[in-house]
Amino acid sequence: MSTATWTTESPVRRGPGPFLAVRDLAVQFTTEEGVVHAVDGLSFDLEKGTTLGIVGESGSGKSVTSLSILGLHDPATTTVTGEIWLEDRELVSADRATMERLRGDRVAMVFQDPLSALSPYHTVGRQIAETYRRHKGGSRREARERAIEMLRRVGIPQPHLRVDDYPHHFSGGMRQRAMIAMALVCDPDLLIADEPTTALDVTVQAQILDLLKDLQQQTGMAIILITHDLGVVANTAHEVLVMYAGRAVERGTVREVLREPRHPYTWGLLASMPSLRSPLDVPLRPVRGTPPSLLAPPPGCPFHPRCDFVDLAGRELCTRERPALVPEHGHADACHLAPEDKRRLTDARDDRKERA
Repeated sequence: MSTATWTTESPVRRGPGPFLAVRDLAVQFTTEEGVVHAVDGLSFDLEKGTTLGIVGESGSGKSVTSLSILGLHDPATTTVTGEIWLEDRELVSADRATMERLRGDRVAMVFQDPLSALSPYHTVGRQIAETYRRHKGGSRREARERAIEMLRRVGIPQPHLRVDDYPHHFSGGMRQRAMIAMALVCDPDLLIADEPTTALDVTVQAQILDLLKDLQQQTGMAIILITHDLGVVANTAHEVLVMYAGRAVERGTVREVLREPRHPYTWGLLASMPSLRSPLDVPLRPVRGTPPSLLAPPPGCPFHPRCDFVDLAGRELCTRERPALVPEHGHADACHLAPEDKRRLTDARDDRKERA
């Protein structure tokens, strides 16, 4: 297994594979209280030109996964095992210099809070230009022109003037656009967007999502979209990965996961969402209980303390054995419920929605 203590060279993958392949990724943090199992055996693939939406409650391991791809965890307090392949390059065991070359160039990230991610001491244009010069070279003038071009590309009005403004001169939506401009200035192959529409009004949110889709069509980049908002996933992603307690509990296309969900946790997420078709007097049904402590995850299925169907699946089985992520025609879920019970419960859920 590879670890977060970087070595001098990455292994070479033999044979073809997906553009991004995450294999059995595990991330553990050492704290005063103990070891936090933030990600536990996560695997998924992503191809160029497609968007993967990763959803789940806070603490499910979404952002930790993205930081692992970028190599941003502190190796002094973090243990990372498994493999992350970016085409023929393995990233978990890559040395620090390799990751610094890849980060911002081939792989870029839009962080959740642009106000804290952008430096208040430098102009927006200088920060974008610095990223470009670091990876692509060129003169200061060329980098400045590239920064202006990127601000124009993401819809900032009068970019030749706003390039010299500081982050606090920008509105929330404009700061988010500036972060996207910085992430895309080197035309990366992979963009990771961590809650890119948090705290934005719905109009700006729609503009940001349309912008990402347009840029993906222009460049063919792959996108990982991390969000709590299933509506955003429905309108943006091609595939969905549902995470719970550091594990993948369901994976499939947007249509499969959102219209024909198979895991009780996914059912709970969808039931907690408001719908225009639901009667006003029908309350939302949040997932009962709270997420488990990742200092001591529950044995067996991590969702079993909150699951309404644990007795139907078999309480002893759910509390003893960890369910595997089993694919069926490409749609995979990790649940001990029998396939016929999943279909019956899904059909009953659909019937209730139609009656509503």
